[in-house]
Amino acid sequence: MSDNRLMKIEPGDVVIAVLHSPREKLLGVLNEINAAGITIRSIDLGYFDDWCRSIAAGEVHLRMNDNFFPMWRVERLSRDEGTDEMPSMTDQFETRTGRRFEHQ
Repeated sequence: MSDNRLMKIEPGDVVIAVLHSPREKLLGVLNEINAAGITIRSIDLGYFDDWCRSIAAGEVHLRMNDNFFPMWRVERLSRDEGTDEMPSMTDQFETRTGRRFEHQ
């Protein structure tokens, strides 16, 4: 018997959300998911490297924002998981900055 919980994305998970109309890729902490949409505290994935560099250097940086996106905009939602060859975005953030991702 398999554990279906391992496959379910739940509030509190760090996720990568791909949205359309307009196209956006976000990295963040999922606050809520339901039939209406997702609520996520996130940053734009394109800003990730600069964001990590600014935080590590103690510079002013954009904060993660809380947003609701209707389900019709959500193209894909995946848990931020790494592999042996490539660490997760969360692991990369924590290695580069020395800070916990969830508290940004």
